[in-house]
Amino acid sequence: MMPEKKTMRDAFIEEVCKRMHSDERIFFVSADFGAPTLDALRSSFKERFINVGIAEQNLINVATGLGLEGFTVYAYAIAPFITMRAYEQIRTNLSLYAQLKEINVNLIGVGAGLSYDVSGPTHHCLEDIILMRTLPNLTVFSPSDWVLAQKFVDYSIAERRPKYLRFDGKPVSGIYEVGSRVDLKTGFAELRAGEKLCIVSTGYMTHTALQAAQRLADEHINAGVIDIFMLKPIDDDTLFKSLAKYSHIITLEEGFIEKGGLDSLVAHVLEKNRATISLKRLGFQDRYVFDMGNRQQLHKLNRLDEENVAGIIREICEKLS
Repeated sequence: MMPEKKTMRDAFIEEVCKRMHSDERIFFVSADFGAPTLDALRSSFKERFINVGIAEQNLINVATGLGLEGFTVYAYAIAPFITMRAYEQIRTNLSLYAQLKEINVNLIGVGAGLSYDVSGPTHHCLEDIILMRTLPNLTVFSPSDWVLAQKFVDYSIAERRPKYLRFDGKPVSGIYEVGSRVDLKTGFAELRAGEKLCIVSTGYMTHTALQAAQRLADEHINAGVIDIFMLKPIDDDTLFKSLAKYSHIITLEEGFIEKGGLDSLVAHVLEKNRATISLKRLGFQDRYVFDMGNRQQLHKLNRLDEENVAGIIREICEKLS
């Protein structure tokens, strides 16, 4: 039985709170952004919880100062604001500094992709994969469910370098089992083996990939699904071994394509190995989403819903037959 629905941030903060009871060198810093589970953390650890107000640039400055003193720090804000409003501070304070000195600051961005669907393009976050993958010395984590988010806590403490945690803003169903073993350092998991074609996805879109693959399986089309949860770093060689089994790869991401996101990561791995595997990129084109509607409606308008993804794969398979 797969786990229940839960938000990534609640699962993650609950686990951080447990670690704070035994590790006095953990600080949690928020840009005036709350969560039900954060109330318990704030109440239990008044001296190690700091609210800097709606000031994401200062959030990074305060987190950096604590990190340089040897503390493990979690800096928490809405995804588009922590990545874009404070980008210069992340680059100068964390990316640059991490090349000279050990610093463990974990940036928690809540609201990846179209999580804040009805809030419009100012609150959508379609650029963060590209922006954060660009920065040297920065780990980029993009889980598909809350179980992976929870499992990342120990990794975030042990790996003492800056990280960006790309969390969905809505409750998501469990894909991974709570007690399962996942190799976070490898950076991906093959959730479904296919024949000629494989969908490579990250974050929320892995749910769509699995749903599309199941729909196709009912039509006797066997599509594989690979979930990439570590967008940087990733084990290129091991990933290629999984990709090499297929003649066609489709990347699926809730972000802009052809600009440095998941599709570019996969394209690099294929090019590096001089592979002749066909690559189809699915994501958002070079325009913002001003349409109004919930996430499912916005995905349908941009041909990223389960039905359209299955249809695109069906078309590819028809050409192969």
